Amino acid sequence: MGKIPVADDYDAMAMALPEGIDFEEYVIATYFAEVSANMGVSLKVAQAIAIEQSTGTWVNVPGETPEVRKRHVAKVVSISQFPDYEHERPGPKEEPYRQYLVQIGFPAENVWNTLGLLLTAIFGNISMGGRLKMLDVRFPKKWLKEFKGPKFGIDGIRKLLKVPKRPLLNNMIKPCVYDGVEMGRELFYQAAIGGCDIIKDDELLANQAFNPIKERIPAYMEMVDRAKEETGEDTLFTVNITDKLPEMLENADKAVEWGANALMVNYPVVGLPVLRAVCEDPSVKVPVLGHMDFAGAMYMAPKFGVSSHLVLAKLPRIAGADILVHPAPYGKAQVIHDKFERVAHSCRMPMHNIKPMFPMPSGGITVGMVDKCIDSLGPDIVIGSGGGIHAHPDGPAAGAKAFRQAIHAVMQGLKVKDYAKDHKELGVSLGTWGTSKIKMGDGV
Repeated sequence: MGKIPVADDYDAMAMALPEGIDFEEYVIATYFAEVSANMGVSLKVAQAIAIEQSTGTWVNVPGETPEVRKRHVAKVVSISQFPDYEHERPGPKEEPYRQYLVQIGFPAENVWNTLGLLLTAIFGNISMGGRLKMLDVRFPKKWLKEFKGPKFGIDGIRKLLKVPKRPLLNNMIKPCVYDGVEMGRELFYQAAIGGCDIIKDDELLANQAFNPIKERIPAYMEMVDRAKEETGEDTLFTVNITDKLPEMLENADKAVEWGANALMVNYPVVGLPVLRAVCEDPSVKVPVLGHMDFAGAMYMAPKFGVSSHLVLAKLPRIAGADILVHPAPYGKAQVIHDKFERVAHSCRMPMHNIKPMFPMPSGGITVGMVDKCIDSLGPDIVIGSGGGIHAHPDGPAAGAKAFRQAIHAVMQGLKVKDYAKDHKELGVSLGTWGTSKIKMGDGV
């Protein structure tokens, strides 16, 4: 790492007191670090990391002048060890690893108006540095103003669907992958007349040659119109446009041209900048659903990667997603309940100019979990279910009706089990799956 100045030119140093910087000029990243006791994380080491992620490298280079550092160097704002030893510490044998909380401020102009460079700066090389997890990021107000965020957000989608208060119901068409649109359109229609507000492609089906979106969109939008004639309710079809570039951006424009009323992007595999390009495209005048697949590779490890509320909420919200799929602890996913709640809160809590987006808990959700979802997160959610609708013994329409009945019961303050006594579809669904967490492999 490059040499750290020890002179009293504090503005050029890679450290600062929190009170000594303008938080509107810095993106502040917070990290958990677990480091070998033989190494430790001294102020010098932390500063070397800050320099590595901003102006310098492992050795001094002539161009890294004090003037360059004053403007562009990242600064260690805080470093704390737990426990907070003051006069002596155990040796490496007694305490082989030591734990730290580190905050580093990155000049906002270094990463201005770009999510790619942002991630490169705040978690680039250091992501390969060992037991390090990025816990949170604080963004300046003026930095956020460069991003448009969700076009519709919660209020906009509620206006589109004319559903002012209750949780929305989403269905993923199952099977995940299938040939042609004939089977899919009938499944779509059944889910729509049963009461699904949103029906999405499964993440595994996009624009493959055997089931292209050019055929799927008009076929399914015809079912949207047909179902509305019978129920009076609108349905959004979030068609999966995920693809290689530049075809994916072309898919977005063509999908809207072909009549799509919503889009879906598997953003972890194509990148946040691509999600942003779709969401900020002025010709895309429909909501965009962000899907989470591959995100677990970024957040699942407790001491590596990036915390889930950043991957599943803050960052895709800034990029412009209107709805974000995230795993619920009640179904097949492995997720801690407080992490589940934090993701949802990060989707909806005020964030300067960025509109709130719908959290969509999903992953093995059955009607017996509807009350848990609403009790935990409130009504501003989209409840996602695939197999819990399509595998209903009486078909997808009955499966969707069962969910709507469960949602209605909870919103009226009634117990779902009691409401099921007079509502056949709900009763059959509860009788099939109960209220317990499903087990992976039950359907094999």
